Amino acid sequence: MVRRLRLAACLLAGLSLPGLSLPAAAEPPRRVLSMNLCTDQLAMLLAAPGQLVSVSYLAQDPTASAMAEAASRLPVNHGLVEEIFLARPDLVLAGGWTAPGAIRLLERLDVPVEVFPVETDIAGIRANIRRMGEVLGRETAAEALLARFDADLARLADAPPGPRPRAALYAVNGYSSGSASLAGQIVTLAGFDNVADTLGLPAGGVLPLETLLLAEPDLLVEGRRYPGSARGQEMLDHPALRALTRGAPAEVMTDPEWVCGTPFILRAVAQLRDARLSLETAR
Repeated sequence: MVRRLRLAACLLAGLSLPGLSLPAAAEPPRRVLSMNLCTDQLAMLLAAPGQLVSVSYLAQDPTASAMAEAASRLPVNHGLVEEIFLARPDLVLAGGWTAPGAIRLLERLDVPVEVFPVETDIAGIRANIRRMGEVLGRETAAEALLARFDADLARLADAPPGPRPRAALYAVNGYSSGSASLAGQIVTLAGFDNVADTLGLPAGGVLPLETLLLAEPDLLVEGRRYPGSARGQEMLDHPALRALTRGAPAEVMTDPEWVCGTPFILRAVAQLRDARLSLETAR
């Protein structure tokens, strides 16, 4: 009985006895490959030196990635199962939009895959930062990044009381986003009400140009124009839309700050915050 009590006391105290051993903590992955633009950037922000061995080719595109320069120093992949398998990663990072067939095939080949959900709000961004820290074995770095993110976000949260100006997002094909989207969250954080919410498009959808004109937003945030020619893009140059912005401020969404749920969204928040302050000064 005494021996049993001694054994129980040692175990409760977290002590080890001769002949007893606790399970060893899992080793952090040493060869991590990311096949998604958004996980590329979270991994680059948190990975230990030499831990991240490849990122997606989009990570090196400055029109899409906020970390193109850092990504230029890493090998790229194109999301092909064959090239990923031959790279011999011990962990693959994927996103919610990654081709599910590729993920299933990698798992059948016994390649560990972590799929990160698409972020649509601040809580989702914070959760993915923390999870990236966990899967990389970089929890301390993740907590430090979260602390900086929260501090920077707090510095931008200075919307005055009273009626808020109204903003409308308007992109290719007349697509608009409401507050149930990441882009809509950026608008809200900058101190605006979102026209899409009042028009029944909280998660986003096509906003007819006529409806947009009748809504008369205080600020129009346009989608960026892409190289080449497309009919869906022509509506951004419609004379009626130009008349709406004549004498009124307009901003342009830039993909590196708007597409992925990373701390870089705060650049977009700051851009719209400055536009809001200009509106308030002009009143």
